[in-house]
Amino acid sequence: MNRRAFLAAAAAIGLAMASSAAAQTQKCKLALIAEWPLQAGHYRPVVEGAINGQKIGILLDTGAAQSLIRRSATTKLGLTRYEAEGYRAFGVGGETHAEYVHIDEFRIGKAVRKNWRALVAGEHDFDGDSAVFLGDDFFNQVDIEFDLAHHAVRLYETKDCEAVSLAYWTTEPAGVVPIEAGSKIWVTVAINGKPVRAELDSGTSYSVLSRADAARLGVTPESPGVVAGGCVTGEGKRQIDSWIGLFESFAIGNEIIRNPRIRFADLWQYTTYTETGSRLPTRFAGQPDMLLGADFLRGHRVLIAHSQRKMYFTHAGGTVFPGKPSKGCND
Repeated sequence: MNRRAFLAAAAAIGLAMASSAAAQTQKCKLALIAEWPLQAGHYRPVVEGAINGQKIGILLDTGAAQSLIRRSATTKLGLTRYEAEGYRAFGVGGETHAEYVHIDEFRIGKAVRKNWRALVAGEHDFDGDSAVFLGDDFFNQVDIEFDLAHHAVRLYETKDCEAVSLAYWTTEPAGVVPIEAGSKIWVTVAINGKPVRAELDSGTSYSVLSRADAARLGVTPESPGVVAGGCVTGEGKRQIDSWIGLFESFAIGNEIIRNPRIRFADLWQYTTYTETGSRLPTRFAGQPDMLLGADFLRGHRVLIAHSQRKMYFTHAGGTVFPGKPSKGCND
């Protein structure tokens, strides 16, 4: 979505910021671009929108590199799909068939986008009323606050706030971690005291550690107390078994969780491609060690400050990683 058009469509208001440096606080302006109420009945953050006048659900998916419309939704909305020649799309579960559609009008809140050529992907209809996944190509243009406890997501634009904490909702020290350079929301956490590179993925229901990193930390499917964690489904065709294991600690910023039960799975086993003329599949390099999902967002109030390359958060209560056992893919 065009950022200038979005800003023009939404009202901006100034918010006073809390900071020990009074001069910096007076200069800092945090302008609220939009506040979107979250739809009830969804574990992940879903807001209301419309395509060509038809109401849809929009999943706010920071883990998707590019916004897309689900293949199953195009049929329900009467959209004609075209082959996206030369384009390949991959995610958890491997490759997904890439197509595109022309959308006359897309609405979310007060923002409108006309004549959108949208990517079509997704092999599973696991959230039937979420037609669009709004991805990182949109969110990296703004600062975004996930306040799931109050059923809201807020978008901001900042000015002169480089040295000011943007966790305006608390007078206590908020947790803060730097976001790695690049467009995705990657941060470093620690599990059992060892560094783990994690991606904030609001489109994933539950946080998942890679199987290789779980093994590096001493936890495997054969470890005592490990139970089946259910079937992980992403944009690709394949489904992946997960397990839930007991770890010593999880730490991010100023927060430490003792004895968390965290899911782990071979997340990227099908994220491979084969070069022309070769029969040997090659894994994509540079995948995160962990996905921080909607369970993490439900346990925290989080502000992603792209303007500062920082993530602010405070604990909102409850269990951050609810390790509920579930059947495997073939059970």
